[in-house]
Amino acid sequence: MAYWLFKSEPFKFSWDMLKATGEAGQEWDGVRNYAARNNMRAMKIGDKGFFYHSNEGLAVVGIAEVCALAHHDSTAEVPTWECVDIRAICDVPRPVTLDVVKNTPSLAEMALVKFSRLSVQPVTEAEYLEVCKMGGLEKPPLSP
Repeated sequence: MAYWLFKSEPFKFSWDMLKATGEAGQEWDGVRNYAARNNMRAMKIGDKGFFYHSNEGLAVVGIAEVCALAHHDSTAEVPTWECVDIRAICDVPRPVTLDVVKNTPSLAEMALVKFSRLSVQPVTEAEYLEVCKMGGLEKPPLSP
């Protein structure tokens, strides 16, 4: 089982914008960081991840799902850059802020805390379940 976190500035691409794409989802394009790209290369169809609003809000606001494997990023001029497609699965009833994550001892090692600038991050299953619980998701969607 694999879990992830996708960061986006809401004024550029928000959770509501992803929800509006429906089942087709959206290419997670524009990522120009090798570690983030490699994380996307490791993703499988059905993997779940947090949608995180960065810069404004600083909170996990939804759960997304990988719906297309890594492929050429249509916004890239060179084949080096790849992305996955994701779609919205459900809202997080109570958005989980970065401050709350930072002040939760069991989340001290979370990539969101340690590698805050990385736009696509791995999340452990324990971290995923903890943040879902904090966000009011009693039965969170799980990765296959």
